[in-house]
Amino acid sequence: MRTLTKLSWVEIKLFIREPITMVFTFALPIIFLFVMGGVFKNVPDPDVYRGVGAIDFYVTAYMGLVMLSIGVVGIPVHLTSYREKGVLRRLRASSISVWSLLGSQIVVSFIIAILGAIIIIILAMLVYDINLPKSSGLLIPAFILGTLCFAVVGFLLGALFPTTRAAQGVGILLFFVMLILGGAGPPREVMTGAMQAIGDFTPLRYVILMLQDPWLGFGWHEQASLITAGVLVVAGALSSRFFRWE
Repeated sequence: MRTLTKLSWVEIKLFIREPITMVFTFALPIIFLFVMGGVFKNVPDPDVYRGVGAIDFYVTAYMGLVMLSIGVVGIPVHLTSYREKGVLRRLRASSISVWSLLGSQIVVSFIIAILGAIIIIILAMLVYDINLPKSSGLLIPAFILGTLCFAVVGFLLGALFPTTRAAQGVGILLFFVMLILGGAGPPREVMTGAMQAIGDFTPLRYVILMLQDPWLGFGWHEQASLITAGVLVVAGALSSRFFRWE
């Protein structure tokens, strides 16, 4: 536990020193929030956004977007940079296990995801007078599962990418594809069938659904939670298989 605490503290300080990660995690979700709010306002429309106001729809979507940025941009770039610089090799020589390393990334992911969600909710409340979550009791486990899922996905990508440049390039590409097609971009109702099909293969879509349903009062989205949990388990198994220290 002491090792995990020390690692987590170091990882938090390193996270806030990476400008690209900070931009994707905090700046872009806020920018998209105001762009979508400026275009669509927060007036319910029965034909789009599941019948609720656009910002009531997007507030949970951008909470998921924070988790996504941690998973496909933050953690992979961080781990590959560690590998290239020989930091992972030194950590291994210090008898730090891969599970302690993963644990520290999960702790940091929760801290950043919670902070990002708080900022988005406060801004949405102040500017657009959004409705508060209908079921906080279901929203909390959905938030935990979503954050865990993307943290472990990020660890897997960090294990697979050979270089920091590759991790950053592919991570940014994944970020924008999932942003546009996974539920945080244009409403699903205006997408083509092919775009919807691609969106159905993105983990972000199911994390957003899992967050949205408790917030909007639709209950627990069982299918989305099972798919998210499945992605988490598979990513965890593959991470343990492919992770390398150097």
